[in-house]
Amino acid sequence: MTTAVKKKFRWGKFFSSLLLWVLLVIFVLPFVVVVIDAFKTNAEIMDNPLALTSHPTFQNFIDAFNEMNYMSALGNTVLLTVVSVSLIAIASAMTAYYVVRSNSKAGKIVFYALIASMMIPFQAIMIPLVTFYGHMGILNSRPLLMYLYVGFGCGMGTFIFHGFIKTGVPISLEEAARIDGANLRQTFFLIVLPLLKPVFATLVVLDVLWVWNDYLLPSLVLTQPYQLTLPLSTYSFSGEMSVNFGPLIASLLLTILPVLIIYIFLQKYIVDGIVAGAVKT
Repeated sequence: MTTAVKKKFRWGKFFSSLLLWVLLVIFVLPFVVVVIDAFKTNAEIMDNPLALTSHPTFQNFIDAFNEMNYMSALGNTVLLTVVSVSLIAIASAMTAYYVVRSNSKAGKIVFYALIASMMIPFQAIMIPLVTFYGHMGILNSRPLLMYLYVGFGCGMGTFIFHGFIKTGVPISLEEAARIDGANLRQTFFLIVLPLLKPVFATLVVLDVLWVWNDYLLPSLVLTQPYQLTLPLSTYSFSGEMSVNFGPLIASLLLTILPVLIIYIFLQKYIVDGIVAGAVKT
């Protein structure tokens, strides 16, 4: 490699690193501002939201915890997230397994229909959905919300599992299981399912982030105070004429804190699982 090429390579690496650092600052700065403002009074936030405070206060967190009925909202969010994500993961894995191993026209139609459903924006169908279920009298129901999450989440889940099962699960293992007397259910749950752990972890992380932080769909289905999730509860700090910024920002931190901890511990599975499930097709 000549000196000119080496110099060009070093400059290219320098500008690439610089660009990555700039993007990092752009993405992290809003979160840093939120953390700083959560310990400031409303007057300090309005005066200069970017400045540090010399008198940090935890009163915003106390007010947010009480006003948003945090424990009730947390319980609703955990219940909704655990049930919805579990059903999405199991249903997606079973659907993908059927599509790959049956290799039938019906399976292909189901698979392509699920992929096509991923291209439809939720905003395009939310009014018909609310109108339809409203006429049926089943709105304001947590089971309905879970059902909708499963319907909207199975498309991506099936797509990810499909690629991994097709190329990452040897059919010889299933044939050996059948020779040993295992039926289809035993083959799937005892042989295939344990091999899908990396994809399961990826799908769980992605769907937990989606369901936990979702505001729009719960706001259309849930209306009773005892049913509100954490994102819906943060709206209690916004009035018609004013916004209580301190407790509002503190409530946002309380909302994202549990799922942020989960993401930190499981983030390595996201890239690994997506590469295994989506690229190897």
